[in-house]
Amino acid sequence: MSKRSVTHTLALLLLAGASLSAQANWYLDGESSRLSFVSTKNANVSEVQRFLVLHGKVDPKGLAQVEVELDSINSGIPLRDERMRNNLFEIDKFPEALITTQIDLRPINDLAPGAQLELRLPLTVDLHGKQHTYDAELLATRLDDRRFQVVTLEPLVINAEDFDLAPGLEALRKVAGLSAISLSVPVGAVLIFTAR
Repeated sequence: MSKRSVTHTLALLLLAGASLSAQANWYLDGESSRLSFVSTKNANVSEVQRFLVLHGKVDPKGLAQVEVELDSINSGIPLRDERMRNNLFEIDKFPEALITTQIDLRPINDLAPGAQLELRLPLTVDLHGKQHTYDAELLATRLDDRRFQVVTLEPLVINAEDFDLAPGLEALRKVAGLSAISLSVPVGAVLIFTAR
């Protein structure tokens, strides 16, 4: 095969790969992704907690959804996790939280591996039967031809009152014998999506 034929074949393969990525669904790699938050009690004691089970995808039109299994809360203290599942999130009635947004995939698909793009997007959070939309500062990084990463550049500060979670926090405060639990909760994410 001539050098020109090899170059032509490689070019066609690269174009086919780019076309596939543009038309593919991007699925969340739950093992490599992380969604965590910081809770503050007694005014000055802050602790990092996370959810262990996440699902999600971005469709070819850029509709992005991340589903959080609230049962997978992990604070490192099993009794507290159980109280949060039952008293705060009420997982028997509201087992998941859903985060949705619309992304323009064209600039992300055009990124070279390793290149980054800052995004400001409205994120809608559906939690505990309520919805609220936040402006989010995100950073998208093209990892390779099949994967990209989205991280929060700034924590998303969620207020418990927006989701009728204040009574649940008050119940947690009483049962734990605390003087206060903050209603404002900073949330951070590292999300990795793979095309297929």
